Amino acid sequence: MRSALLIAGKDLRRRLRDRSAYIVGIIAPLGLAAIFSFVFNPISNSSYTGTFGVVNDDGGQIAAMFVDQVLGGLAESQEGVTIVSVDSEVDARARVETAGDPASNAANGLSAAFVIPKGFSSAVQSGQKTTLDVIGSSIDSTSAAIATAVAEGFADEVSAVNLEVRTYAASGGVVGPSTVTDAAAYPSPITVGDLPAETRRLDDTTAMTVGMAIMFLFFVAQEGVIGLLEERRDGTLARLLAAPISKASILGGKAIASYALGIASMTVLVVASTLLLHAHWGNPVGVAILVLTATFAAVGIMAVVSGFAKTDEQANTYTAIVAIALAIFGGSFFPVSLAGGVVQFLSKFTPHAWFIRGLGDLASGEIAAVVPSALVLIAIGVASSALAVVVVRKVVDQ
Repeated sequence: MRSALLIAGKDLRRRLRDRSAYIVGIIAPLGLAAIFSFVFNPISNSSYTGTFGVVNDDGGQIAAMFVDQVLGGLAESQEGVTIVSVDSEVDARARVETAGDPASNAANGLSAAFVIPKGFSSAVQSGQKTTLDVIGSSIDSTSAAIATAVAEGFADEVSAVNLEVRTYAASGGVVGPSTVTDAAAYPSPITVGDLPAETRRLDDTTAMTVGMAIMFLFFVAQEGVIGLLEERRDGTLARLLAAPISKASILGGKAIASYALGIASMTVLVVASTLLLHAHWGNPVGVAILVLTATFAAVGIMAVVSGFAKTDEQANTYTAIVAIALAIFGGSFFPVSLAGGVVQFLSKFTPHAWFIRGLGDLASGEIAAVVPSALVLIAIGVASSALAVVVVRKVVDQ
């Protein structure tokens, strides 16, 4: 053990004198996280503002319900949303086009508009077909999508109410002119609760920092085996083997050095990103557990990959390919849930996904929430380390 620690200490001093270690382990991931944060945060944190017009040519009960309850509720619940009355469809269309044209005066423009045709309420109450038109601009696709979603949601609700009324009538109930209105006003027996996002996911700055940190951790974790290949090339490995030092001590020293560099890099990144980028990693104990286990997994995987190389140049190429591929499939650049399918399935086999998931679970405030992710990372580390012993021993024997 003493020999392994001496070798690890020698490798650490050598790597710390090399400026590339600071660039790969600290400057690059922190810099990229800062750049992505500055670029994307203004977009993600920007608040939506929109003015929606409504042309009510009907004036009936159902139309009033849509204007007062649906659109009124939208304006009340969403800061920045305004609902205004418009006299005609022609006026509404012109004002939507005005808002979508950057060269025109958009002061009187509309983000989108709803047109309720005459006879809309009576058609709904009698179960006849009718339309609720949405006027949107191709330039402001967000507002058009919001307006369409609101109209479709109301149409679905009306269709559900009509089905209830038809079922009631089929069972012998008496249906009057106000039956549909009364049914629509009846409160839903089920409401959907919302869990605040802070307890389920990392904020954008933290997610970007975490993604970059775990990706570059794999570049740092390769240093042990690459150092072994460099020593074989320079002839110092032969002298180590000639000394009264076991092969296990040599391999152990390289692994300890890689592990220590990985831990140091991640620790600096956690502290620096918290102070400089205001990232929120979570409870320090939970973060420490995930960092220790993720570094263990990274060292094992990179040892296996590097062990198949014959030279340190080959090792750098192999590890770069694997590190970037794992980062892509593991969610370092984007949430894998957005890709779905094969990508989301493959992410389950990457340490990156489990590290990010563990930190997301830790955002709930419970340290125990990181245990499942930590156990998976440990399993990956054990499996890869066992394979690494076989692969890397061949490097020493050659």
